[in-house]
Amino acid sequence: MAEYAWTQQQAALLRDRKTPALDYDNLAEEIESLGKSQHRELGSRLDVLVMHLLKWRSQPSEHAGSWRSTIRTQRRELRRLLQHNASLRPLVARVMADDYGDARLEASDETGLPLATFSETCPWTPEQVLDADFWPEGETPTPRRMGFTA
Repeated sequence: MAEYAWTQQQAALLRDRKTPALDYDNLAEEIESLGKSQHRELGSRLDVLVMHLLKWRSQPSEHAGSWRSTIRTQRRELRRLLQHNASLRPLVARVMADDYGDARLEASDETGLPLATFSETCPWTPEQVLDADFWPEGETPTPRRMGFTA
């Protein structure tokens, strides 16, 4: 049986309270896998977001529309992830702390700046990182207009 069909069958059995027919071992594995997948998504999105915030802070003259877009996209997707998976919210600070070194290294690689340019610990709180109105150094980006001038 295909995985999707199996998940739908197991969900129906749970709803119908037909517990003897449940595939307990595989059901437990799938539930654990789903949780791990959500945790990986949280870490991956935070990593990309923090790395772009570091780039934004370290190279103010290089601010690009793609950086701004990536920051906004990651914040939006993190907001959605945390709305749908509230139990992940208490993990944000730990995941940020655990993964900050990777974001720092990626920022150094992408900017060409020495690793020492970036602080050894994340300079922002989880609340700041997730806040749509927060930009490093208090700067609010203004959208660039392409093509037409006044």
